[in-house]
Amino acid sequence: MWVENPRYRGLSLEPGKSGAGEYAVRGDEPFLRGHFPGRPMMPGVLLVEAAAQLAGVVAQSDQAIPPLPGLKLTAIRGAKILGSAKPGEIIRFEARLLGRMGNLVQAQATASINARTVLQVELTLAGEPLASR
Repeated sequence: MWVENPRYRGLSLEPGKSGAGEYAVRGDEPFLRGHFPGRPMMPGVLLVEAAAQLAGVVAQSDQAIPPLPGLKLTAIRGAKILGSAKPGEIIRFEARLLGRMGNLVQAQATASINARTVLQVELTLAGEPLASR
């Protein structure tokens, strides 16, 4: 399930429980254009999105639990963007599932650069309602 490319790689996966991955900010990504002129940095909302995608991989990886079709980010709580990610830096993302209820998944995620935390967030992911399947 891990996607491997020069910018992103999965580091660990405990199916249905936790996972970690890294993203290397190259500097030529389209989202860096204009954010900010002369001081490019990865937008905080993309740090949150990357953390949510990792949480989704963790949630869908447990073979003992049927996957949730259409799983997507539906709520963000307590997001703290504590730093920025600049070209040449490697961001380490970690996600841990806190619980499940029906088609909902609760997760906690962090992002760090050289052991310096740049993001802390709690996320809710939701799949299609179970009754509609």
